[in-house]
Amino acid sequence: MAFRTSRGIRGKTVFVLSSLLVGFMASGSLYGLGEKTLVLGAGSGWKQVEKRKGVTEIPLIRPNPVLALSSLRSRDEAGPALDIPPDMILSFDEGSPEWFADRTGNYRVSAGTTLGAANRQWAKEGTGAARFSGEGESELRVFPLRGDALLSPSPGGAVRDFSIEFWLYPFNAGNGERILSWTSVRQTQPGDSLYQYIHGIFVRNRLQWTFTDFFSDPADVRRPPLTLSSISPLAPQTWSHHLIRFDSATGMLEYLVNGKLEGMVYATSTGREGGEVYCPVIGREGQLILGGHYTGILDELRTYRGYIDPPPLTRYPREGGRAETRPLDLGVGNTRVLKIEVLGGRFSGSGTAGSGGRVYRDYTGTENFHFSDNSALQFFIRAGNNPYSWTNDESEWHPVMPGGELPGSIQGRFIQLAAVFYPSGDGETTPYLDEIRIIYKPHTPPDPPALVSAIARDGAVDLSWRPNPDPEVGGYVVYYGMSSGEYFGDAAVLGSSPIDVGKRTSIRLDGLRNGTLYYFSVAAYDRLNGDFPGPFSREVSARPLRMME
Repeated sequence: MAFRTSRGIRGKTVFVLSSLLVGFMASGSLYGLGEKTLVLGAGSGWKQVEKRKGVTEIPLIRPNPVLALSSLRSRDEAGPALDIPPDMILSFDEGSPEWFADRTGNYRVSAGTTLGAANRQWAKEGTGAARFSGEGESELRVFPLRGDALLSPSPGGAVRDFSIEFWLYPFNAGNGERILSWTSVRQTQPGDSLYQYIHGIFVRNRLQWTFTDFFSDPADVRRPPLTLSSISPLAPQTWSHHLIRFDSATGMLEYLVNGKLEGMVYATSTGREGGEVYCPVIGREGQLILGGHYTGILDELRTYRGYIDPPPLTRYPREGGRAETRPLDLGVGNTRVLKIEVLGGRFSGSGTAGSGGRVYRDYTGTENFHFSDNSALQFFIRAGNNPYSWTNDESEWHPVMPGGELPGSIQGRFIQLAAVFYPSGDGETTPYLDEIRIIYKPHTPPDPPALVSAIARDGAVDLSWRPNPDPEVGGYVVYYGMSSGEYFGDAAVLGSSPIDVGKRTSIRLDGLRNGTLYYFSVAAYDRLNGDFPGPFSREVSARPLRMME
């Protein structure tokens, strides 16, 4: 059995493990005799939360950052639900039309003189939206800045998959109101000049999409016009999500409203599934115009070089998210975790700093972390003396009821916590975690044996001691060395210091050097925690000498 020692331990100093809590604050608060508390979150931060899937830190809604679900709209690097970087992000959260900008840097934005900005009260996401009055200058023009932008002439020729999505709040949805228009000019391979465009216009309370000279066959000769429209009329003064997406593997062009398929056509030689696929070919001098005789609000327009599935309709992912700490070192093996206390609430917002929203602090810290809108948090724990033996087996994780006493089996030198975040039923609210308190009681090792004595022999020392009467004692270890309090001896026949002698209460250490003064101490360990002996006994010394016969 292997034991640990530390240089510089003197006399009757209690044996202390060199590795204590990593990166945590041990508050020292005593809920009961010998009990201690570790704090995660609050002023201690969340650095020890190592794994985060769909979970992020949100500042500003509480005095210290909290953990909450990542908003689908805040995943600018990865895109919603897929690993597809957005090609364009117009969030309209800047507060004023002249500050509207594409957050990817791929496009330049120019606002008309009568374009307005809606505040967070009217926005679907974030802190603002674009408000169109229906007048001639109430529009937003977008121009590509980079050659690899979706709406720039493609260096490789035809564009493959693409998606365009936005939220719409029409005041009237009247005939002829234009939501979106894209135009450009290009030369075909045979040398013809084309004026190509995409139009999204209200017709009888339905949004109709027209693609002209946009899709072309590989020879750039056939360019069928494509039209698709929503089946269901759009209700005025109601938010709806719109998604146009193209799958270059099949040539399928789809139009979805609120996640429901409303229209579908095929850009193929047959006009249906199968046949040669026609892909988009982007011309030069292109510009995207939002608005133009449209009265209403538009928010969160994004484009992607990819096929988005499923459409991101909710603020937070319906599958929720998970956060796990790294293994937390409690310092002593078989330490028992008594209970977990948590503080938090729920938050309705975009999941980004300064995004507005409403904060609810209606969680009391006990029993189920569950709210009336079905947003919830569930906690799990696992414990052991060796974190390297843990696997991904879910059976290792034990559910935790905040504030409740944990079973005695939850013990070990290391623990790991997990929190699973579930959004509200409508996906618009996330629970947040403000603070976790881990209340534990360190394992108390047995007292050292008494009346330790050392008798010098020829090349040896006889040690003996009075046994510890505690029935939980599993055995003893003997430390020896050539300096007081520094037990790094290695000359004895039985091995280097420390030596596990089991339940024996006397031992002869042969192989020692005559004339050298040796120092000795003995410690006890319990049956369940043999790798962590208790404090040292009083130190004794003896000098082996060759005796007269």
